[in-house]
Amino acid sequence: MFRITKEFHFSASHQLCQLPANHQCARLHGHNYVVVVELAAATLNAFGFVRDYHDLAPLKRYLDDHFDHRHLNDVLGHDGVTSEVLAQHFHDWCKALLPETVAVRVSETPKTWAEYRP
Repeated sequence: MFRITKEFHFSASHQLCQLPANHQCARLHGHNYVVVVELAAATLNAFGFVRDYHDLAPLKRYLDDHFDHRHLNDVLGHDGVTSEVLAQHFHDWCKALLPETVAVRVSETPKTWAEYRP
């Protein structure tokens, strides 16, 4: 199996209102998110690629247009916007465009990440 990944960045705020009021994530706060998309294929295409990295440009535009410097609760329309929720959302968005998508990882900090891999 051949695998490729590409990394993207955006900054956004969120608030996990379902948590107890004294939990730090219950307060409005922000992160510099890192999104890593993984694609895989059993064979390479005629050009020797799983997929041309340029084919991931629509994800960069989607992140810039809808997520960067936004409040994620407003963007996704609910108060439970966790890294896990974002990973699944971005996976599903990518999968519709790029069938080779197998996983998406979302990091809120350099030491924490969530991954959605169905």
